[in-house]
Amino acid sequence: MPVTMLDGLGFVADPLDRLSYRRDDADEVARLRARDDARAILIARDMPLLLKSGAGLDPMLPMSEIVRLGGARVEALMGVEPGGAPVFAVLLGDEAVEEQSDSSDGFLDRRVLIVPGRDDLKLIDLRSIAAGGLVPPGQASMLGSAKALMHWHARRRFCSNCSALTEVAAAGWRRECPVCKMQHFPRTDPVVIMLAVDGDACLLGRQPRFPKGMYSALAGFVEPGETIEAAVRREILEEAGVACGEVRYFASQPWPFPSSLMVGCFAEAQNRALEVDRVELDDARWFSREETLALLERRHPNGLTAPIQMAIAHHLLKRWATEGASFR
Repeated sequence: MPVTMLDGLGFVADPLDRLSYRRDDADEVARLRARDDARAILIARDMPLLLKSGAGLDPMLPMSEIVRLGGARVEALMGVEPGGAPVFAVLLGDEAVEEQSDSSDGFLDRRVLIVPGRDDLKLIDLRSIAAGGLVPPGQASMLGSAKALMHWHARRRFCSNCSALTEVAAAGWRRECPVCKMQHFPRTDPVVIMLAVDGDACLLGRQPRFPKGMYSALAGFVEPGETIEAAVRREILEEAGVACGEVRYFASQPWPFPSSLMVGCFAEAQNRALEVDRVELDDARWFSREETLALLERRHPNGLTAPIQMAIAHHLLKRWATEGASFR
């Protein structure tokens, strides 16, 4: 169930029973796939296909659409919904869709993709789907899982040990090398996203790819052999030159762009002196509580903004601005 204190946070609903204990049972997977109520989440070139209907947009398509759209490169059993309907994720071939234009800016995926001859199908990038609330939260979470898993399949076809072409196994949750017998599993990259705070001020930065005027919490990948706490301290020190002491966990969020887990934390800053890494950041500065609320509410006098409600950064800022962050 979604955490109520983070209402609106994207990709956390996770309504499926993932049936991980049945993935190696090929007969059971085939039985689930053959059910009349089985539905498919179709992914092509990293974008979900949605069916236009009178009620809006539906990401859950009949299994028969797989053949109509040229067949699957990969299928994976995602699980069953609370009502018992099986859900599969499907990676279509690139040839199933055509790209009409691409004005992506490094932050937003602005490609315009179409399915030739299918005006009833629409491709929309996942960030826009979640930000616009175009589908219910549970479906958005399923789309996130499907997109991340299919992204992995599309880019991990060959064995990293011997370079042989691997085969799909475990209902789409494993790839196996027929030559060296190595098994490969989908990866999730842990990322710390943290708000350094000192009394009535918090530290925010903006990356070059951010929309104009947007500031957010600092973030970075956890390195091998590193704890979450150590990664928080290292990233803040590297990007802004601020040393931090105690670190407190806040919440986490799956982030399928392409496949990360955002680990939200607060960090106790030991000073407010800044030494900004201009390679990583355009700018970093301290914001008061009132300024932070103004960012969140889109009323900052300088037109500055914060991430929207679907992102965990929004909730880090909101929690601190309204309730603070205790380190005692």
